[in-house]
Amino acid sequence: MTADLAWQSELRRIVLWAALGMAVGVLLESMAWGLVAAIAPYAFWHTVQAYRLTKWLSGGRLSEIPEATGLWGAIFEGIYSLKRRNRKRKRRLAAIVSEFQASTAALPDAAVVINRDDEIVWFNHSAGRLLGFGTQRDVGQRIGFLLRSPDFNRYIESGEYDGGVEIAAPNNEHVTLNVRLVPYGNQQRLLIARDVSHLHRLEQTRRDFVANASHELRTPLTVLSGYIDMMEQETGEELAAWRMPVTEMRNQALRMQRIITDLLKLARLESATLDVGLEPIDVAEVIRELEDEARELSQGKHELLFEIEPDIQLTGRRSELYSCLSNLVFNALQYTPSGGRIEVRWWRDERGAHFSVRDTGIGVSTRDLPRLTERFYRVDVARSRETGGTGLGLAIVKHALERHQGELEIESEEGKGSCFTCHFPAERLQEQAA
Repeated sequence: MTADLAWQSELRRIVLWAALGMAVGVLLESMAWGLVAAIAPYAFWHTVQAYRLTKWLSGGRLSEIPEATGLWGAIFEGIYSLKRRNRKRKRRLAAIVSEFQASTAALPDAAVVINRDDEIVWFNHSAGRLLGFGTQRDVGQRIGFLLRSPDFNRYIESGEYDGGVEIAAPNNEHVTLNVRLVPYGNQQRLLIARDVSHLHRLEQTRRDFVANASHELRTPLTVLSGYIDMMEQETGEELAAWRMPVTEMRNQALRMQRIITDLLKLARLESATLDVGLEPIDVAEVIRELEDEARELSQGKHELLFEIEPDIQLTGRRSELYSCLSNLVFNALQYTPSGGRIEVRWWRDERGAHFSVRDTGIGVSTRDLPRLTERFYRVDVARSRETGGTGLGLAIVKHALERHQGELEIESEEGKGSCFTCHFPAERLQEQAA
């Protein structure tokens, strides 16, 4: 029954009871009794229908819709339709939840649902294997109580979840997990933990090979360099024809020496722990040393501007910081033509400290920007060989920054220049003592 028909039926019922009341009033010669005779049965009928409605809603089955006419019939039918739709919706949601739980249960990765208060709402079977979560007693616990890792705590508090964080498994320190949070819904998050131990073992094997190979190459390279020195010192006419080949041998030996030096430097950055040998570094002093070296290398071919804010100390290792900053400055010298401008800045703000090198050099295309910090990646291979580049400089910068909790930001436009900026967090800074 439509709403219009229901109201029409109800109006007819009202008219009928009103007429009955008037008739009773005429017979009894009292309009008051006529009004009571009209209202009382009508009110009683509505009370009975309201009772039937509450009883049906509290426990009646969906198929047992009460019979009624008029307005109450429309109400019962409307509620019945609403309950049917709700039941279908619940079945769909239950099917979706069941499918989600079945699919996540089959995942080899741990999956954990966390609410806005960092409390565990649900986890799959792999969470027990990888994270050590037990029975349902862990539901409702704060995730930080079960994953006691400083790196994870910093990650979840930062609110920046791209990339994830790597931690040791709480139930097995020999297992390395990549943990990532994915926000969804009403401030809920899905935690996904993946076992990346095999990748770490492969990476460690690669590091060991590079470090060992570099060490082993130093000895034969030293012997070759010694013989080249002897040949360069010979002045006999019979060696005159060998001058150019010997010079080229010398250049290639020096290039190989630079590659080995950078490989060993990178291997040390990847393997050493930063907790040992930390000291407050006067960064302004380091940059002034770089300024002297840069002006000597430039020999007046570039316009060099250094803007250095004093009295800012950075906690870390001086040798690693020098490698990081010097690579950026010397790269700018190599890739900026004569007459170009190079600006070096060191300053502090509320976010931390920043070191930037801006040049008017050849620049880098947007296609090459994401790969600049890869080992041996060169935008222009021929030019890199001409300038003596090893392709490891920016990889060294990246690793040195990561060990100081820093980040590298690169801006570049091909043909116009580049800007490399190192960002250091405020917690690594301290004021220089007077």
